[in-house]
Amino acid sequence: MSPQTETKASVGFKAGVKDYKLTYYTPDYETKDTDILAAFRVTPQPGVPPEEAGAAVAAESSTGTWTTVWTDGLTSLDRYKGRCYHIEPVAGEETQFIAYVAYPLDLFEEGSVTNMFTSIVGNVFGFKALRALRLEDLRIPTAYIKTFQGPPHGIQVERDKLNKYGRPLLGCTIKPKLGLSAKNYGRAVYEVLRGRLDFTKDDENVNSQPFMRWR
Repeated sequence: MSPQTETKASVGFKAGVKDYKLTYYTPDYETKDTDILAAFRVTPQPGVPPEEAGAAVAAESSTGTWTTVWTDGLTSLDRYKGRCYHIEPVAGEETQFIAYVAYPLDLFEEGSVTNMFTSIVGNVFGFKALRALRLEDLRIPTAYIKTFQGPPHGIQVERDKLNKYGRPLLGCTIKPKLGLSAKNYGRAVYEVLRGRLDFTKDDENVNSQPFMRWR
């Protein structure tokens, strides 16, 4: 082993496991108007303190992992991490607590509900430190809501396209939702529209399956 290698080994990064609460439990944190705030009902595993359980939720749904890694030093965890800033017991439930977690907006893609919920209610629900976990409440700040552009037009444009006014627009989903051939699916759509409904929609399970391939 060269002297240079020996030096790196002796002073380099040392991996190891540390309590989440050392980094992610911040009871002195004052929430910001731009934070996404979540309230989780947590049931820790026996022997896991509620502060550790709440911090684990904040960590696993933001920047944390099961061990300390040297790449933590390549970013600002203090800027991007979720923070468990308050824990309170659930009345009448000795083993349950409400953990309040704040997330900075920079953790999330603008205008993406999918990205937000992938983090907040994603794999954290399978975390071993918890016996049970449930999202009880969520506050989405105005700053994040403004990143959602909404639909390109409103109901008036739809009415103009259909030339239908003064009544609700009526539609249906084709059933059975799976198993119809393309020909029979088209027949069902034709009969629905001939019966004066305004539109039909595909069921969410419909894709390019063997019984009805997309072209």
